[in-house]
Amino acid sequence: MYQLYWAQETGALAPQILLEEVGADYQRVIIEAGKEMEADYLAINPRGQIPAMVLPDGSLMTESAAMVLHIADNYPESKLLPEPGSTQRAQVYRWLFYAVANLYETDLRLYYSERFTTSPDCADSIKQQARKDMDKAFELIEQQLGDGPYLLGETYSVVDPYLLMLVYWHESPSELLARHAKLKRLCETVLQRPAVQRIWSQHYPAG
Repeated sequence: MYQLYWAQETGALAPQILLEEVGADYQRVIIEAGKEMEADYLAINPRGQIPAMVLPDGSLMTESAAMVLHIADNYPESKLLPEPGSTQRAQVYRWLFYAVANLYETDLRLYYSERFTTSPDCADSIKQQARKDMDKAFELIEQQLGDGPYLLGETYSVVDPYLLMLVYWHESPSELLARHAKLKRLCETVLQRPAVQRIWSQHYPAG
């Protein structure tokens, strides 16, 4: 059984979607708001970030992008990753790591700006730049998307729920999607998948 250290509106969403998608046996270990920086959780993930995941053999993983790749690798019949060495596999790696390095990173600067400066007076400037960088990063995703509905066209992969997660971390997902028709189509399609439908209200009870 997998154990997913979990909280609402965190990086736990994408791994949980993948666990549901493949039908894995797992349980959520709910971390209350603020508890991620206390000693008990820091002993699990010294960075204080959610999620962490205990694998069936008892070993521990952090980093949500690594988790979705690991889950897909362990359930190859799910076809959530294209064949190793294929061009499509390369594109999944490209855009998943792009999302982590650019979109995930700008979210951290936006919502935790005080961690990126030694001067409190700079926090607002950091937020403003993060918003600009986020808009540019999403625009590049929009340009990459083709006829869809997924990033790989008709093929659903681990990168699609990861992008959905990052869209819903935006300050105004509805405004973002109004500007990006292809990204909106991707998100609407992923939201209709049964695995997502089963757990969405856990993360976003109001919608």
